[in-house]
Amino acid sequence: MNALAARFNSVFGADMAGPLAALAVVLIFFGFASPHFLTGATFGSVAFQLPELGVPTLAMLMPILTGGLNLAITFTANIAGLTLAWTLQANGGIEAGPGAFLLGSLLALAVGAASGLVMGLVIAFTRAHPILVSLSMMIFLRGLGEFLTRGGDISGFPTFIAPIGHGSILGIPVPLLILIACVIASHVLLSRSKLGFSTYMIGSNMESARYSGINTRKVLVLVYMLSGVMAAVAGIIMLARFNSVRVGHGESYLLITVLACFLGGINPFGGFGRVLPVFVALIVLQLLSSGLNLLGANQHLTTAVWGILLIVVMVLRWFSAKFIRIVK
Repeated sequence: MNALAARFNSVFGADMAGPLAALAVVLIFFGFASPHFLTGATFGSVAFQLPELGVPTLAMLMPILTGGLNLAITFTANIAGLTLAWTLQANGGIEAGPGAFLLGSLLALAVGAASGLVMGLVIAFTRAHPILVSLSMMIFLRGLGEFLTRGGDISGFPTFIAPIGHGSILGIPVPLLILIACVIASHVLLSRSKLGFSTYMIGSNMESARYSGINTRKVLVLVYMLSGVMAAVAGIIMLARFNSVRVGHGESYLLITVLACFLGGINPFGGFGRVLPVFVALIVLQLLSSGLNLLGANQHLTTAVWGILLIVVMVLRWFSAKFIRIVK
């Protein structure tokens, strides 16, 4: 048994055991509970819906690895989506061309980066707690968005945008391809770059990282800027999926992004965790949501289950850590 566990850890990593076990439990439970669960329709639906949750989770991942948090990701996504929508509206609305979409997307990414830049600068130079800083940014972006839109939606976009949210290439949903590209980019950044190494160092021990020569302020600013850019990508995907933008789209995703990170083995205090287990955890949560829908549960119950699951994950991780200390 120990040899099997050691081989598993060498191939997949020790942090992959929990997400894969959860995936197996979800597949087995709902496979027996509903005859429609293990079907192509269910997995196709999951493939299209997963990026709405997955990209914001990647936006949450890097701040958590530094020991921080970005509570503004959903409203950053909304403001970025609104920026793209306003650009399209200003260039003909439904008649807008690809050039207007490209310009709007670049502006949306810039807005996301600016949001992260402000948070990163405040956190890095004032030592204010990331929760307070990102909460303040969240309130600001929400208020700004509601003021500019008067609480309404913006809709009416060119038809060529629809495939970004609903199209497929060789049978693979375009949103899923975008998510996979973001997962690969995040994995490479964290595991193969100096910024990734510095991110883990800061999460493990900020003072040690500073004494080792790492420019901790610069790293924090870059981390929150990248988080904002990733949130902006989520905003563009949501615009294409819903064919409309409003303040509050995806607001419930904030809880799930944190849950996915913890279920994927990310240390809530920073310094440890990988992208791939988080990706598997995202699949688990989306399958869980689809399974509950097939059983007739409404979205409110699904949200409640996610909240309970977050508590269960924290308790199980505490028991696991305690058991490891006893064994040692």
